[in-house]
Amino acid sequence: MAMSLTTEARMIKGVGPQRAQLLAERGISTLGDLLGYLPFRYEDRIHFSKVKDIQPNGTYTIRARVMSGQAIRTMRFRRDAIYHLLVQDEAGGLLPCKFFHGGYLEGRLKPGQLLILHGKVEIDRLRPARLEMINPQIELLNSDEIDSTEVGRIVPIYEAIGTFSSKQIRRAMYAAVQLIDPRMPDVLPESLRRRLGYPSRGEALIHTHFPEPTESLDAMNTFRSPAQQRLIFEEFFLYQLSLGLDRRATRKENAIAFRVREDRIREALKRILPFKPTEAQKRVLAEIVADLEKPAPMNRLLQGDVGSGKTIIALQAAVIAIENGTQTALMAPTEILAVQHFLSARRILGKAGYRVELLISGLKGAEKQAALERIKSGQAQLVIGTHALIEENVKFARLGFVAIDEQHRFGVMQRKRLMDKAASHGHAPHVLVLTATPIPRTLSLTLYGDLDVSVLDELPPGRTPIVTRVTTEPHLPGVWEALRREVAAGHQGYIVYPVIEESKLELKAAIDEYENLSKEVFPKLKLGLLHGRLSSEEKDEVMQRFHRNEAQILVTTTVVEVGVDVPNATVMVIEHAERFGLAQLHQLRGRIGRGAQKSHCILVAPFRMTDEARARLDTMVCTSNGFDIAEADLLLRGPGEFFGTRQSGELGFHIANPIRDKELLELARQEAFALVEGGAQREELQRVLRMLPGEWQRRYHLAKVG
Repeated sequence: MAMSLTTEARMIKGVGPQRAQLLAERGISTLGDLLGYLPFRYEDRIHFSKVKDIQPNGTYTIRARVMSGQAIRTMRFRRDAIYHLLVQDEAGGLLPCKFFHGGYLEGRLKPGQLLILHGKVEIDRLRPARLEMINPQIELLNSDEIDSTEVGRIVPIYEAIGTFSSKQIRRAMYAAVQLIDPRMPDVLPESLRRRLGYPSRGEALIHTHFPEPTESLDAMNTFRSPAQQRLIFEEFFLYQLSLGLDRRATRKENAIAFRVREDRIREALKRILPFKPTEAQKRVLAEIVADLEKPAPMNRLLQGDVGSGKTIIALQAAVIAIENGTQTALMAPTEILAVQHFLSARRILGKAGYRVELLISGLKGAEKQAALERIKSGQAQLVIGTHALIEENVKFARLGFVAIDEQHRFGVMQRKRLMDKAASHGHAPHVLVLTATPIPRTLSLTLYGDLDVSVLDELPPGRTPIVTRVTTEPHLPGVWEALRREVAAGHQGYIVYPVIEESKLELKAAIDEYENLSKEVFPKLKLGLLHGRLSSEEKDEVMQRFHRNEAQILVTTTVVEVGVDVPNATVMVIEHAERFGLAQLHQLRGRIGRGAQKSHCILVAPFRMTDEARARLDTMVCTSNGFDIAEADLLLRGPGEFFGTRQSGELGFHIANPIRDKELLELARQEAFALVEGGAQREELQRVLRMLPGEWQRRYHLAKVG
């Protein structure tokens, strides 16, 4: 009998109260939630591979019995063990298996037990004539428990949830699938499904969890089956629908239509330009100006590689807003970046008579109160700050333009709270979102689909390419000697460490290494120390000393990742470079090469490292193009981790992957935006929104009907 999608998960056979608690911790509380927990891989358990047929470097699924198992501890694995397992398939073929850190298997596997093993086969380095399976995934099969969910079909493999194993989840899911009606209500319009040739939602769920034996295993494992493609499209469609509704709602709001083409404003823009703009800067400013002249609020994303001139573009837009009698707010994610923006803006705008204000939590009481008064009165024309800008006690006289730097470090609600500061005056602000993290088009459509996009794809003239190389710790004396030569020539350098203080990770720490470098390595040079635990005043003092070349070498953590601009710095040494992500490495490297002198970035890493770490460092050596690096970063880490704290799950994606499925993303965006913007389809849009359960409405922000 079919149940409602809102039926509690604990009521499903194979779940029960204890496992329901484990599911609840993963946000799974109903039948609908459970059906959304999809397999990450599939195994062909109709045709198992035979041991005699396996080849080196291939991946196989084998059914076999345990012959013997033994955990062996070595000096390298003294805290754990390498577990050696020998199995035999039905044809009598013997296959050794090796589990690194496999001590947990000791006593669990007994001779005669039937197993399913899935893993990669390699040549045994100690015995080259022998093949072995390395760290295979295993599943115990008790003869009396074997049923149609385990063998004789393409079997779905689920990620275990605590003690709720993949096999147990599969059995509970089999029970759940029996409860759904293939004709269940479908959120996708029937006309759209017919046009695209998609199965119904019920059919798609059934066949994604338990494919037909005739389905292509390769299609299932690459998420290309018709059932999976339909579910992927649906997730993208709903997310893009939310972006489309947000975009339409924003465009209905009123904003101040700025006057830009008057002579006084043109002259004001020319006065603040510190250099001749590039063609890319001219093009982007023209796109922004076209938006600012409209009575609807601008919502634009400005992407630009390190040093491409995003800040000067934002300051030009700020001048337009100020010359139109409104204030500008620029919000940065860290105090050090806010201070850097403040110093740059004061240097560029101050000489033209504009009043720039800094608002950060590090300001003292009286100083902060005075700043708040100047903001409220309108005396402060450009206000630069951190999260302090969105505090309740911050009141603007007339906020007309908002710039947000490194938007991905802020939440959506934080951006909205800053925009609401203008809404209190009866209008929405024009918004420019800045990012120095180049975002491939596919991901920008996903994360910033409600924004128009401008790209600064040209660096200012006179920049010398940075030479990047990888070295190991034994070669550090040569690295330090090269840094001494640069300092002797009048230049400066950075030395970056991954942590502030000594930790259990056995990583070099900035504070300890600062002491060692000052006393043992560079006793005749002046060093500075910068890290996140310093107060705002201390950070500012350290940076000012470095700016004035009173400190020749800055020992630091990733606090210098963005916003630090010292053209005289020509060397960047990053220790434990294998511990940093590609985006971080690119941002750190961007602190040098900001002048005409040749600059060097030296990545210090161990000789042995993971393949992924080596791929990151190789990418840094091969290219300095931020967009190429961003694409490589996405391929290595996947979209869920691209922004660090922004996981794909938060976007509501269970199966969709913006990189793998970019064609479907483009199609879903096209269809969703057509539905939102098509007047004749308003009833269809209302039907889609009414059909969404409350949890889906919350997930995709579709509770409001635009």
